[in-house]
Amino acid sequence: MYRGPEIDDPEILERLPDPLRRRIEDGNGFVAYDGGLHVRGACREPAWHSLREAWLGDDAFHRHYPSLRAGDVPFAEDAVGDQWLLRGDDIIRLLAETGDVESLGLNVDAFFAAVEADPVETLGLHPLLQLQREGGRLEPGQLINVYPPFCTKEAADGVSLRAVPARERHVFLRDLAAQLSRLE
Repeated sequence: MYRGPEIDDPEILERLPDPLRRRIEDGNGFVAYDGGLHVRGACREPAWHSLREAWLGDDAFHRHYPSLRAGDVPFAEDAVGDQWLLRGDDIIRLLAETGDVESLGLNVDAFFAAVEADPVETLGLHPLLQLQREGGRLEPGQLINVYPPFCTKEAADGVSLRAVPARERHVFLRDLAAQLSRLE
């Protein structure tokens, strides 16, 4: 669906462990599964695709989610903006609505093997499939806005889905997670 631009940020690649570096170098990141998986690239632009921006930039994920560490590498995201990060050799998932983190117990190669074996379950493609059934689609640089958020009891009655710019979705999610953390 999308392959990244030419690598123009080789310094970021040097900071990555070999298995992740090899994945990113092959096409400089990509968007696959009709927007269900976005693997960021070693580029400065577009900002939505930049690993540097997501990891080290002013709006880096670890700056907004207390459950994340500065060394966690936010290399990929799903269609609704949940993040996959590399922490040491382990892939963790940030549930962006709540800020909760879960370990997948997988390394980089095992994660991508799981995606290839069962993308629907591994990537949680159900919202994307619903959006497509309703006639919607994602363009590169877009994510699915979910209303009401999945973490609310109202979501059990159904949700409205629409494609929005990735930055808009990220800001909404981090604000929601911050508000929810103050309620605990």
